[in-house]
Amino acid sequence: MSTLTHWFSQVCSVTQLSLQTIPERKGSSAAAAFGIAGVVAVLVGVLSIAQGFRHALTAAGDPGTAIVMRSGATSEMMSGLARDDTRVISDAPGVARGSGGPLASPELFVIINLPKRSTGTDANVPLRGVEPAAFGVHEEVHVVEGRRFEPGKNEVLAGAGAAREFAGLTVGQKIRVANNDWTVVGIFTANGGISESEVWTDASVLQGAYRRGDSFQSVYAKLASPNDFQKFKDALTADPRLNIKVVRQPDYYAEQSTAVSNLVTWLGTLVAGLMGVGAIFGALNTMYNAVAARTREIATLRALGFGGSPIIFSVLFESLALAVGGGAIGAAAAYLAFDGFHTSTMNFQSFSQVAFSFRIGPNLLAQGIFYAALIGLVGGLFPAIRAVRLPVATALREL
Repeated sequence: MSTLTHWFSQVCSVTQLSLQTIPERKGSSAAAAFGIAGVVAVLVGVLSIAQGFRHALTAAGDPGTAIVMRSGATSEMMSGLARDDTRVISDAPGVARGSGGPLASPELFVIINLPKRSTGTDANVPLRGVEPAAFGVHEEVHVVEGRRFEPGKNEVLAGAGAAREFAGLTVGQKIRVANNDWTVVGIFTANGGISESEVWTDASVLQGAYRRGDSFQSVYAKLASPNDFQKFKDALTADPRLNIKVVRQPDYYAEQSTAVSNLVTWLGTLVAGLMGVGAIFGALNTMYNAVAARTREIATLRALGFGGSPIIFSVLFESLALAVGGGAIGAAAAYLAFDGFHTSTMNFQSFSQVAFSFRIGPNLLAQGIFYAALIGLVGGLFPAIRAVRLPVATALREL
């Protein structure tokens, strides 16, 4: 038998013996496993908020769609474009064309107050004014209840997320906007994207209600091909009549999601890190107790010729098994409790609410279990080292 095979055989034998003794320490073992489960559940649950928010802002991102705003604007709220500007943008090279003309959608973006269904407190909700071309540009938008609004009337379409989170957005109801009553005539979905957090209406009606003249804040342009973006951008930025910036839709929404998702990720990691320190001490205590309970057994194995490294690996593997088991329990609990949970939060870039769902995917579950494994390895390292440093003669005399 080769040296490596002999070593591996010792590792397997000692590890098997170590795992068989876990039921004898079920109290401390369960405490350590469930402590780690709690850490993983918190980590996965908090990070699912950031994942869901990021998905809401990027789900509708189409690399074949460009957004045009005033130069220097960081969001649609900060932008402004005249009607003449939107005509020049619509006629730019690279814009796709449909049966009704260029697939370019001049849009107006305002904030209205609606009460949250859960708390009754007012929240900022985006109200977007669009023209008929918008439904050709935003191909992800589908009316699932009711109908589209009619041009020239005080009618609105509510996104599914907005209708779920805010009161008054049920088909047939009226909401009060700019001292006028507006009838909700339909509900639309947008593949879970940010548009579902918005309310849409006819741009000309909204301009009149808010005394915006014939102005807009952005133009969404459907390109003939994603490869036409640079041609489209160069033509517009070189036009002396315009003072604009051009970005791809996915890039714009990714930037919009950065502030909130980074904040939530940082806070979640901080909380999980602090809890992880406590879990490490729990694992240390459990594994030190395991080593103490197996003092004579370990000494006997050393006296029979078992090396120190197989002993170390057996203790580490036991700690790892408890940690991964606890991590799997925590990840499963977080998935069952949080995945798909609906809520809304403020998007600091637009100062409006974004309705979204918590999202827990395979990558996030794997991240949680990896964190549990790391806690287990750290928690088992020092007890493993202590196990091989026990004097054999002294340990054999212990009761």
